[in-house]
This record gives sequence, structure tokens and C-alpha cells, in this order.
Amino acid sequence: MTGKWLDIAGVGLVVLVTVLIGAYGLRISRTTSDFLVASRTVPPGLNASAICGEYLSAASFLGVAGLVLVNGISMLWVPIGYTAGYLVLLVLVAAPLRRSGAYTLPDFTEERLHSRVIRRYTAVLVIVIGVLYLLPQFAGAGLALATATGAPRWVGAALVLVVVIAIVTAGGMRSITFTQAFQYGVKLVAISVPAIVLFSVWRHRGGPDLFTGTGSGLLAASTHAHPLYTTYSLVLATVLGTMGLPHVLVRFYTNPDGRAARRTTLVVIALLGVFYVWPPVYALLGRHYAPDLVANGAADTVVLVLPERMVGGFPGQLLGALVTAGAFAAFLSTASGLTVSIAGVAAQDFLHGGVRAFRVAAVVAAGVPAVLAVFVGQSIDLASAVGLAFAVAASTFCPLLVLGIWWPRLTVAGALSGLIVGSVSALVAVVVTYLGVAGPGWTAALFAEPAAWTVPLAFLTSVTVSLVTPAGVPRDSPLSFLRLHAPEQLLSADSHV
Repeated sequence: MTGKWLDIAGVGLVVLVTVLIGAYGLRISRTTSDFLVASRTVPPGLNASAICGEYLSAASFLGVAGLVLVNGISMLWVPIGYTAGYLVLLVLVAAPLRRSGAYTLPDFTEERLHSRVIRRYTAVLVIVIGVLYLLPQFAGAGLALATATGAPRWVGAALVLVVVIAIVTAGGMRSITFTQAFQYGVKLVAISVPAIVLFSVWRHRGGPDLFTGTGSGLLAASTHAHPLYTTYSLVLATVLGTMGLPHVLVRFYTNPDGRAARRTTLVVIALLGVFYVWPPVYALLGRHYAPDLVANGAADTVVLVLPERMVGGFPGQLLGALVTAGAFAAFLSTASGLTVSIAGVAAQDFLHGGVRAFRVAAVVAAGVPAVLAVFVGQSIDLASAVGLAFAVAASTFCPLLVLGIWWPRLTVAGALSGLIVGSVSALVAVVVTYLGVAGPGWTAALFAEPAAWTVPLAFLTSVTVSLVTPAGVPRDSPLSFLRLHAPEQLLSADSHV
């Protein structure tokens, strides 16, 4: 019983501090620019902490350890892909995207290609990807609170929904920047301190050898039918999908300039690297101290249950409360970032803009996936669900951004064709996977991890259609490239950069 109340107290403390920091953001948020991009004044260090706060989601805090627990060392590519995605983002996208002067991804596509059709299609895709990513956040919140306290799963989803709506509608991007930076610190402490204690307990007790054994250590074989294909496709989705995530991209519009955007990305890579050291530790220990979770289909709870299993008593309950609080910080921060990105696009493209429209869109953007999570949350594998969202992002916005920024011959027809082919193929894979109708063998592997074929298909379609429709290249393409790639100091004051 003591452990239950400690868990509740930990979650309550995180929620309380989050709301208080969000209230501070309300005091300094006044304009539409404040709500959408924090008036482009966020310094690199704060922005990097906020990015990590929203990027380290349910999949990172709970799902990575669960994946490695079930599938062994091959799943260590997941956190590597999550982190390496920012290296690709740094090299190809960060600075040019900030120089574009856009508020949202649809703004960028319209400025680059001058097509309202592509803008609307991009806006719809932002919402779809955001909902796909929000689903596991609300499902994870229900799982965490149910595991810690025995509460019904809808309680955790409802709690996150209420807090997210409160802080997002209060101060928008300005508000969540401060809350997400705080939540990154909470998550890092909550994942690392218990891991260090648990590893120390294992060493002190002279526990089993964690690194040997055919079925007990991380070297255990993957459970996937086609592990090599699965690994390559998953790496491709995580590395290329990062640059297509709406809540990640919108963060680069908040930097003062392109140089700050690059610095932000470098700090992000360092902060993510520090965090991802720890989830594999839980998986490693879980192979010996919680093997029943794999058989019970509860691998995603390994981070939550290990403290009490290995330490026990009040110290174990205290560590468990810390981990539960960190998990809620993950759900809150990621859900907040996604809600802002969806609401910003929906308000501008479907509700005629303004702060009021942003707030209405935020309520709908968070409410719909929260309700869906209540009904389908129990069947969602957190890391796999997020991986599918990455695959959709990689198959749509990655080709659009890379070609739009670096290939002057991209045409309106080519960009639209690539978006349609990439989105339809990836979303079909998502639906088939969620419904569980893919069948065995290669069919299941191709639909469960579609990026290896959907991303090349989208790129090939965009390039081919562009080459056969040369008249569709925007007339001001050279000027657009100058805005995207020239140093800020060479651009005139009226270039909107």
C-alpha cells in the first residue's frame, strides 16, 4: 500500500510542477507567434532540452527496454536510430529549415512549391502522424498508472489529457518549452538513478552472469522471423523518420537563426546519448529477474516493476515511484509537443488561424487519440507503435524535405506524387499491422517494418515524376534556394529570415 501512495505522490508532483511551469508560460505568451514558435527566441541549450523532453516518449522510456528484453541485442539499433536521426537532421535539414522563415511544415511546402493542394495534403499528414504518435503516449500513461496503482487504464490517459490541454491552451509553444526542458531532467534522473542502484544490487549480491547464456542475456536471438530485414528497415525508419516528425520540425522554427538550429541539434545528440545508456540496463537485468514479463506480454512494464523485484521494501517502492514519475513526465512532454504541432497546423489550415483557433484545435488534437487509446491501448506495443509513426514520417516528409531543400528540379507534381505514394503505402502497412491480418513470414515482416520499401518508393516516385514534368518547377526556385542556403548575414532584412 505504501508503494501505491508513493507512486501517486510521484506522479502528482510531476503533474503539479508541470502545471506551475506552464502557468509561468501563460504570463509571457500573448501573440500567435508566441503560441506557435515562441516568437523564435529560444536559445540552443533550452531548445535542445525541450526537444529531448518531447522526443523521449513512451517508446524511449518504457518501450526500448521492453523491445530489448524480448528480442535481445538486435533491438539496440532502436535507440541508435533515434539518436542518429538527429545527425541526419543536422546535416540536411536543421539550418535551411530555420532559414525558410516558415511557422509550420505546410508553410514551408507552400513557400517552396507554391501549391495549396500540397499544403493541404501536408497538413493532413501532420495530423495523421501526430495522432499515430499520440496513441502510444496515452496508452503508455494508462499502462504505467495501472501497473503502479492498479487503477483502470483510462485514468492514466485521462490525467495526461487534462494536463496537456491545460498547459498547451494556456501558453502554447512558449509554455511547453519550459515544461519540456524540466521534464527531460526528470526523465534522465528517473531512468538513471534506479538503473545505477539496481546494477549495484546485482553486483553486490553476486547475481548471475548477465552477458552469457544462450537465452538469458542480451545476446539471445531475435524473435523476429526475418531479423536482418527487420533491423535494416527499423534503422531506416528511425534515422529518416526523425526529420519528418512534426513535433520535432516545429522546434527548429523556434531558434533565432540557422546557426542556433545547428547548435541545438548538436546538444540534442549529446543529451539523447546520455539518456539511451540506461534502458538496455533494465532489459539486461529483466532477462534474469523478470523473465515472466515476456511470456505474459508485459515486457513494456520491465522498467516499472524491476525496482520492487530486485530491491523490495521501502527502498524498492521509492525507486519504483521515481520511475513511474519519470514515465509520466515522458507521456506529458511528448503529448504536449505533438499537440502543439497538430494544433498549429490545424488552426492555420482548417480554422482560419489565431489563438482561439489554436486552443480549439489543441483540445481536439489531444482528445481524439486519448479516447482511441482507451479502446485499443491494451493491444498497443509502445515501441512498435511509435516505430510505425516513424515509418510514415520517413516515407512522406523525409523525401519532401530532402528533395525540396537540396534538389532544384523538384516539381509540384513530383512532390505531390511522392507524398501520395509514400503515405498510402506506409498507412496501409500501419492498418494491416494494427489489424493483425498480414499473415506469417515475409508478408508480416514487410508490413510490420515497411520503411525499407516505402521510403525508396516515395523518393523514386518524386524524382521520376519531376523529371517528366519539368514545367512544374516553381519559377522562383533559385530565390528559394538562396533563402534556404545562403548565410543569414547575406540575406536582406525583408527576406523573412
